[in-house]
Amino acid sequence: MRIERSIYLDKLIARKHNGLVKVVTGARRCGKSYLLFELFREHLLDEGVSPDRIIKIQLDDRKNKALRDPDACDAYVRERVGAGQHYALIDEVQMMDEFEDVLNGFLHIDNLDVYVTGSNSRFLSHDVITEFRGRGDEVRIHPLGFAEYYSAVGGDWDDAWNDYLTFGGMPHVAELKADRDKAAYLEALFRETYLRDIVERNKVQHEAELGELVDVVASAVGSLTNPDKLERAFRSLKGSSISAPTIKRYLGYLEDAFLLSEAKRYDVKGKKYISTPLKYYFEDVGLRNARLSFRQQEETHIMENVLYNELVVRGFKVDVGVVGISEGGKRKRLEIDFIANEGSRRYYIQSAFALPDAGKRAQEERPLLAVKDFFKKIIVVGGSARPSRDEHGIVTMGLKQFLLDPNSLEL
Repeated sequence: MRIERSIYLDKLIARKHNGLVKVVTGARRCGKSYLLFELFREHLLDEGVSPDRIIKIQLDDRKNKALRDPDACDAYVRERVGAGQHYALIDEVQMMDEFEDVLNGFLHIDNLDVYVTGSNSRFLSHDVITEFRGRGDEVRIHPLGFAEYYSAVGGDWDDAWNDYLTFGGMPHVAELKADRDKAAYLEALFRETYLRDIVERNKVQHEAELGELVDVVASAVGSLTNPDKLERAFRSLKGSSISAPTIKRYLGYLEDAFLLSEAKRYDVKGKKYISTPLKYYFEDVGLRNARLSFRQQEETHIMENVLYNELVVRGFKVDVGVVGISEGGKRKRLEIDFIANEGSRRYYIQSAFALPDAGKRAQEERPLLAVKDFFKKIIVVGGSARPSRDEHGIVTMGLKQFLLDPNSLEL
């Protein structure tokens, strides 16, 4: 199955010949290798680049085991760089010792453009910053957004959405037909790949506690929490003595592994961040559901998670909004699901699975109306409702429009 990943391909194309190592990062099995070795290589060939000027090295292939030696890999690439522009595409670069020195050395070859992928068991975003000392250019790739997923599977929108909110957007899932095969793949991927990577990378001694933490966060996705609150929950519900500092460290591991994303709270009127509590969302809702054995599939919370991920993919910095109001002589804080910022653009967005009556609509609009600036305010509801604007200027649109139209925020 061919899946067009134009968002990320365009980013790689825009970075060609910029003098930096292009580093493709992201969750395991989210399509990094496919992007580099299939889509980007195809682009180079279409641009007239001769195949012998594209140096491909897949370090997870046993036949390339010898190239995991840094000196051997360095020599292999240099021997193949002749006259004219060349491109080095290296997969799973973390499997090579001293890869930092090798890649930095390649930057001194004027006619060599370097692209690598790395597994998140070692090659994380903060490693890119430190290991390459400003000479790495990161392209973060995510699992399939719904529009990408739908373009691949087609069919009825409602059927595709129901599959997506259950099994998520890991690319291989889109290729599987039977629900039991999708479930088995995701459960094994979470258990045998993600958690094992985290345990081995960080030398986690209490693997069961890590697993329990994942379960708790998955069960309360999108809820306000912090390590202290989680510590109390573990003590009361599980009789566990896991400490808040340990929980904070474990949450960091999960974020480093691209399993979780942290959404901080932002005080709109005070124009400052509130350190705690905050929210966590899963990089892929299918992985989240698999961890819970597909037992907790509340569409309201999953839809919120999907909206968060979609905004991130579109390039926004996403926070949880807080706006203070006075009511009956008392101060109250109202929550806005998302504040999406990119440069000078800002959107206030509410995720509301349904607006069955005027009371529910008023509840969703209330925090938006308390914000007195002129940035756009949007309520996204389930289904395929066409965009409409009320007397307050608040736009309501259906989930289908929001996800399938990349310009939906401008409607």
